[in-house]
Amino acid sequence: MTRSENWYKIVLIMERLSSTEIIKKMQKMGISLFTLADFARLFGLNNQTTVYKKAQRLEKAGIVKRLTKGKYIFLFKKPNEYLTANFLYRPSYISLESALSFYGITTGFPYKIFSMTTKKPRTIIIEEQEYQYSQISRNLFWGFEKKEEFLIADKEKALIDFLYLSFKGLRHPNLDEVDLSIIDKKRLREYLGKIANQHFLNFVKKQKI
Repeated sequence: MTRSENWYKIVLIMERLSSTEIIKKMQKMGISLFTLADFARLFGLNNQTTVYKKAQRLEKAGIVKRLTKGKYIFLFKKPNEYLTANFLYRPSYISLESALSFYGITTGFPYKIFSMTTKKPRTIIIEEQEYQYSQISRNLFWGFEKKEEFLIADKEKALIDFLYLSFKGLRHPNLDEVDLSIIDKKRLREYLGKIANQHFLNFVKKQKI
């Protein structure tokens, strides 16, 4: 088969793949967020141009929406915003005020979705929702778990991340609105014992947690 014949075959396959079939398969697979690479694997496609053009058609039809380069949301199954935060910038996990609010440690509900990442700090805005990513070193990228499909810091690590950014001058270490009775003090001590930065540990000690 010649190259032109192979291309024509791919086009025919994509044309036969109706929007209804795509919707049904994505719903069956429980897909809410996907990359172009995910889409190609799901439908057995090898040509990047064909995949991109199909994604464009689906977007025009109101079936999917482009979030950032190469990343899309399936509009028939909108995901949790925390899952979206994990997806937009990887690796990352929900933490700081978002996680503290999730566990009821703070009463306020932040408008922004806060996450930690080992990559450069970044802010992404999707339909007026702001996703903010703060950088943390690789040796502090732990203390998170999977809950309701998304990755989120556990209570103690969320507090440590908040104190870490306070130590860096990126937060105000005001713990008056933090319910420390919810924090597992033994686990908190264990986590702090894993950190070698003595200046940070001295800073934490001053907070009298």
